[in-house]
Amino acid sequence: MTRIDAIARARQALTSGDFLAELGRRVAYRTESLNPERKDELAAYLTNELTPSFAELGFTSEIVPSPSSRSPFLIATYHESDSAPTVLSYGHGDTVDGMAGEWRDGRDPWAVTPVGNRAYGRGTADNKGQHSINMAALRAVREARGGTLGFNAKFIIEMGEEIGSPDLAKVADLHREALKADVFIGSDGPRLSTARPTIFLGCRGGVRLHLDVNLRDGGNHSGNWGGVLANPATILANAVATLVDGHGRIKLDSLKPPRLTNAIRAILADVKVEPTADEPALSDNWGEEGLTPAERLFAWNTLEVLAISSGNIDKPANAIPGRARAVLQLRFVVGTKVDSIVADVTNHLAAHGFPMVEVSSAQSFMASRADLDSPWIKWAADSIRMSTGKAPAVLPNFGGSLPNDVFADVLKMPTMWVPHSYPGCSQHAPDEHILLDVTEEALGLMAGLFWDLGELQKPL
Repeated sequence: MTRIDAIARARQALTSGDFLAELGRRVAYRTESLNPERKDELAAYLTNELTPSFAELGFTSEIVPSPSSRSPFLIATYHESDSAPTVLSYGHGDTVDGMAGEWRDGRDPWAVTPVGNRAYGRGTADNKGQHSINMAALRAVREARGGTLGFNAKFIIEMGEEIGSPDLAKVADLHREALKADVFIGSDGPRLSTARPTIFLGCRGGVRLHLDVNLRDGGNHSGNWGGVLANPATILANAVATLVDGHGRIKLDSLKPPRLTNAIRAILADVKVEPTADEPALSDNWGEEGLTPAERLFAWNTLEVLAISSGNIDKPANAIPGRARAVLQLRFVVGTKVDSIVADVTNHLAAHGFPMVEVSSAQSFMASRADLDSPWIKWAADSIRMSTGKAPAVLPNFGGSLPNDVFADVLKMPTMWVPHSYPGCSQHAPDEHILLDVTEEALGLMAGLFWDLGELQKPL
């Protein structure tokens, strides 16, 4: 059989109903990693569902316990030849809360429900659907080649991504030899748009900044004390305004990334950020000046106010509050110096008259990306173009965050992510879904990618 046959087999998995049946079986596992009552369900997804599925593809699987005892891992290995290229892939089987009762039309979050071009269910987009697409594409290639792939393949599946992948780096380091590969190709996060296949080479990092102003216990009557007692909410609002202005532009230089290189500008030159009708429209005059929307989203840093609180907004009292707090998040690209962020922000606020603002950080994750000159990038882009007739968007990094640093920096391999979801998929909300036309295209382009990998005589 041929490459065309492999792609047709992969796409047929959706039109026949086989893919949705398989995905429905996986979505039925209530793998909420934030829920301690689901610990057995997390393990069952790997042992009862994925281990037999990988065995059907000729893989051997090992369940790896979590070093912190929070959630297990699965490492699956398929080996054909010492000289053939080896690809490592990744997925996560855990999900956020199912939010049962909040889904439109009473839909069950733990069942796949097709409606028009959508298939609803918790994990359909993030991430059960995405690693299921890659597994189905492997099956199609293996069948088309008569029971072989032509390359070696490895998977690591974790069950703790939604709690920040706390043990992934440690497990990767401990199992470095078992995970050794020539290239990493994973699938998570969204495409640039529904119409355009996408490759991204890494991700932005993130760190949360907690700003607290604690002046006194309780509130004090605003009539009796207004004008003579400092208001922590007023102080905090003005402190935040010294960090980011009213147009979302970062004002503290140490929170900004290095200047955009010509290589980054070139790779983003044909990338347009175009929301669909059911996604929010881009805001006018928002973000760093002199940059395109693509450059702001994929090559620059943003400082966002995630939450801000003082007093009781639902039942405000005529009182000056004693405390105020805010949580900000810096999303940052490779090259940003974040090791001293707390000290930098503290010193900046003190210099602007706000020494009473206490600064702390939490939930940090690193930025990383592959070398833009890696030959794997052109190879993957050419393969996707051949399969779909579309030039894929190649992004230096995803706007959000994924554990790319584990593969790029810990395991030190070229990284590429080929996502199968889209920005409006509601992945952390009620009504999470995949699009059936995007899924069919994704099955085909991954089959083409795996077929082409089997055509290589040696790694690039």
